[in-house]
Amino acid sequence: MTQLKSGRPKHRMSALKRAEAHFGRLAILPALILILVFLVTPTLLAFGLSVFNARLVSPNPPEFVGLDNFSRLLSVDFRVIDAIKDDAGHLLKDEAGAFTFPTTRAIQTGVDILHRKGELLSWTIDGGTRKAIILAGDPLFWKSLWNTTIFVLIVVPIQAGIALGLALFVNIKRRGANFFRTIIFIPVVTSMIVISILWLFMYQKEGLINSLLSSFIPGYVPVDWLGNPDTALGAIIFMSIWQAVGFHMIIWLSGLQTIAGELYEAAKIDGANAIQRFTNVTWPGLKNTRIFVLITITIAAFGLFAQVNVMTKGGPLDSTTTLVYQAFLAAYGRQQMGYGSTIAVVFFVIVLVVSLVQRFLTRDKD
Repeated sequence: MTQLKSGRPKHRMSALKRAEAHFGRLAILPALILILVFLVTPTLLAFGLSVFNARLVSPNPPEFVGLDNFSRLLSVDFRVIDAIKDDAGHLLKDEAGAFTFPTTRAIQTGVDILHRKGELLSWTIDGGTRKAIILAGDPLFWKSLWNTTIFVLIVVPIQAGIALGLALFVNIKRRGANFFRTIIFIPVVTSMIVISILWLFMYQKEGLINSLLSSFIPGYVPVDWLGNPDTALGAIIFMSIWQAVGFHMIIWLSGLQTIAGELYEAAKIDGANAIQRFTNVTWPGLKNTRIFVLITITIAAFGLFAQVNVMTKGGPLDSTTTLVYQAFLAAYGRQQMGYGSTIAVVFFVIVLVVSLVQRFLTRDKD
């Protein structure tokens, strides 16, 4: 009988390999089932429902509408309208002395109410006698996209920068570093719902934040942080950065600890100062870590939902509505599952494109 060097017969070794492969397939089977049920299936259903007029609870079966949902969601129209004139041909003015214009509903007479477009942007031209209007099939979608974009553009760099600074601080061996690291990480392991409720009370006019500001700023007037369209999104941004910065601090810290100490010693021997050591040793050594941090923060920022749902419900005046919250509101609030799935599909494409662009820009050019 032909044998291997180990003395084991070939057929016995093959049987062992088959058994290991079979055990491996059985081991990953539960994970594959969970991914299929909770990730792949909902994604396929969202793509399928996006071409139907399907309601959550309705006696009527889903109606195939093709790309009508996408047309309603993404359509934009530009128009120029003239100010209203009286019977004598004179331009009418309001109490403030500004020229008056037809309403958006009035300039869309004869259009099905379900397909009327809402005003997205407008500005006066020709000395105020004419007005340029951008109409959208769903103005709330574009408002939600704008709010989400602002949230991402602010949260990603600030949260990543603060987390890196904290990681550099706790990476140095000093008294209390472990305690400080634990305190920063506590919000990460706390439920976002609990944190949102806590900050909801803190942001009230009689809340802790206004009380602290009143103590340090003479004549300070309390602000309704979540009730003011100018401050609501900023308040959520501040709270979100505070909550998640500890998680990315740990990621940065793990990357810092993979950099060989000999590199820092060599840099010191060459006379490099702290800034030069960071730019020439630390930052290049964190390449893979910063790519991971950048992508994870971006995806998490695009998925903003819990804070908005608990603290503002998208208000005031839609100033905190995000794409995920609008999809949830359409699908479960108004029971328009087809339209909500359309928003989810567009959101999926946006996040996918942004992630691919980030990966392309941060690729290894060597």
